[in-house]
Amino acid sequence: MEAKVVIANKAGIHARPASMLVQSATKFQSKIKLAAKGKTIDAKSILMIMSLGLVKGTEVVISAEGSDADAAVKAIKELVESKFGEE
Repeated sequence: MEAKVVIANKAGIHARPASMLVQSATKFQSKIKLAAKGKTIDAKSILMIMSLGLVKGTEVVISAEGSDADAAVKAIKELVESKFGEE
């Protein structure tokens, strides 16, 4: 399962949205990955997410494999599209 999403909140993904993303990802058993700027990282690691430096307008590919992969990708895509409740 895979989905593309564009970071829309003004501040991009800083500490609070990164922590929200990790909290959402860890609810699922599937391996969840984020790909952006030529790197692919584990979506359950806040340090890895922060290291991507995701700013407004960055396209991110969310992918997951496992028993709940579809639900995991959908939940993370919705979280990003909600601008992490910031605006």
